[in-house]
Amino acid sequence: MRQALPTLDTTRKRLNALPRSPAEALEPGRAPRPPRRIRERREARRMNGFLRFISGIITFCFLGMTVVAVIALLLRTNFDAPGPLTHSAVTVIPRGEGVQEIAARLEREGIVSDRRLFVAQYLSQSLHIRLTGGKEISLQAGEFEFRKQASMKDVLETLAQGKAVLYRLSVPEGLTSQQIVARLMAEENLSGEITEVPPEGSLLPDTYRFSRGMARSDILERMKADQKRFLATIWDKRQSDLPFKTIEQAIVLASIVEKETGRADERERIAGVFVNRLKRGMRLQSDPTIIYGIAGGQGTLGRPITRSDIDTPTPYNTYAITGLPPGPIANPGRAALEATLNPAKTKDLYFVADGTGGHNFSETLRDHNAAVQVWRQVERDIRARQAAAANPAPAAQADSDPSPTSAPAAASGNAGRAPSDVPLPQRKPKR
Repeated sequence: MRQALPTLDTTRKRLNALPRSPAEALEPGRAPRPPRRIRERREARRMNGFLRFISGIITFCFLGMTVVAVIALLLRTNFDAPGPLTHSAVTVIPRGEGVQEIAARLEREGIVSDRRLFVAQYLSQSLHIRLTGGKEISLQAGEFEFRKQASMKDVLETLAQGKAVLYRLSVPEGLTSQQIVARLMAEENLSGEITEVPPEGSLLPDTYRFSRGMARSDILERMKADQKRFLATIWDKRQSDLPFKTIEQAIVLASIVEKETGRADERERIAGVFVNRLKRGMRLQSDPTIIYGIAGGQGTLGRPITRSDIDTPTPYNTYAITGLPPGPIANPGRAALEATLNPAKTKDLYFVADGTGGHNFSETLRDHNAAVQVWRQVERDIRARQAAAANPAPAAQADSDPSPTSAPAAASGNAGRAPSDVPLPQRKPKR
């Protein structure tokens, strides 16, 4: 039988199967691909290994989360549990102390049971706030009071929110700025120096709360800001026909009103007298302006006014000048400022002490002189009692009344001018 000749494709396959070089002839031949089932089993094993790896990671995370949850629960339980304090306590946190130092101080003073738990809770809350985009917490300095059995949560909230023990500083109306500074310097719970006395009349007297260690200058700044804010609320509500145009002038007159009376029911009427006198071009003739012109920021002479004091010319002496003095003579309170901007609608031009702590008001000089005589009798009685108490002689001489040198036209009514350097009795009791 005749053998068939190889085709061209068969010849090419055979030639391609032959090694190209002796080195290639020495190389081992490529193993054939494994059957399909074997490949599938290998791929399944690789996939199972990956799944086991993922499963391990998930298990580890779950265990980790469980541990974290247990720790958080324990921290929360201890954090909310009643603290070790058997009674209320006060502690002072100095400025500049960090969390570790504060926690150690709280543990040392028996406010928290474990400083490490306190720090851990602080850090966990800080982390939570950062993750949620809240406001970062920080422990404040100051003096803090913690109640009996206060929990760590209560302690942390108190320090983070700055719920410090607050003290009170009462600043009476009518003090000068120098006197207010002296009060601030005498308050031992405040800190820092005051290098400059604020301008007269720029502070609002009130009762101010502060925490231990607050700077004295901060209190002054608060008093200035409170006055500006208060004036802004009442300035637009003032009467339209007042004889002054600026807030500064209103403060000047309010300071005089403040020093003239301590009675709330008289302020508007006192302000009305001064407004009437300003409109008529009359001098105010207010004794407190004499005192300020001589004593300045000290606020008091330490003695009654004398005739020579009245005759002493100063820029503030409203017996010598017409109109308002160049500046306030004290720091007026809210009531005096409101009375000045909305004085009583009255025709009164004079007032004089009535012996009871108040004043008699008059529209005419004749009525005023009659009220002056009543006041002078009160003065004689007072001096007689004082003389009897100081010198209990069998026959005490009656105190004669010095003759007035001129008709008493003063608005503030130290009625009847005494001879030079003889003290003029006070019109009203000192506040």
